[in-house]
Amino acid sequence: MDGKLVSQSVKDVLKHRTSERMGKGKKRPHLAAILIGNNGASETYVASKVKSCEEIGFKSTLIRLEASVSENDLLFKLNELNDDFDVDGILVQLPLPPHISEQKVIETILPSKDVDGFHPESAGRMVQGLPTYYPATPYGILLLLEHYKIETKGKHAVVIGRSNIVGRPMSILLSRNEYPGNCTVTVCHSQTSDLKAMCLQADIIIAALGKPLFLKADMVKEGAVVIDVGITRVEDATKKSGFSIKGDVDFDAVASKCSFITPVPGGVGPMTIAALMMNTYKACEAKD
Repeated sequence: MDGKLVSQSVKDVLKHRTSERMGKGKKRPHLAAILIGNNGASETYVASKVKSCEEIGFKSTLIRLEASVSENDLLFKLNELNDDFDVDGILVQLPLPPHISEQKVIETILPSKDVDGFHPESAGRMVQGLPTYYPATPYGILLLLEHYKIETKGKHAVVIGRSNIVGRPMSILLSRNEYPGNCTVTVCHSQTSDLKAMCLQADIIIAALGKPLFLKADMVKEGAVVIDVGITRVEDATKKSGFSIKGDVDFDAVASKCSFITPVPGGVGPMTIAALMMNTYKACEAKD
């Protein structure tokens, strides 16, 4: 499953819709991103989000803060963005420095501007099947399944990982009563006994545990759909950068058994950004 291709098609649709909005004299969608410190991976992610905004025709604001910024100063900045009518979506790039409470930051962002879909209100609405912003990575995976017309109804989906960012919301969305959904979902984690046996029953596996090359060929049945959410920098002396990007799936060994599989990079990553753009567009549209 080519995340770059599908992501581009989503962005093309959004570019067209944004152009139409502007033609009618409506406001331009505006995403504000806060980047704290200079974590290399975070820099890369934020740069690609800003670039996607430019490509689609959104307005973007990037706010850089020192790693030493106080929690109060960050929350003050978030409240300023909450009060700014022109800003439709707010995201704070994770991870945060240890002295800042991730939960406080997430809860400070207005649910109406929570385009990352992490606010407890957003999560609660998702659980109840009410309109809301889904977390960007699970939403991106739904868009990918939809694009490739992958049958999910009645299928057994195994989600490896239970984070609030991917695993938990993914399990909820795959079990909802609409497409893509209607799966029977098993959530596996570090305390699961006989994980291999669980995975071998799965028609769809979502690997989101953050351990490079964890899912091996002997854990996957023939014809399964495998979605690799993992993205880890692994030391690699043969690369100019000094590292390789690896997913949670041993792609070379597993791919031949799958009906569909996502690569890393170029799979779920671009879809996360496309989904974030979709959420930002919807947040802007909600003000019309």
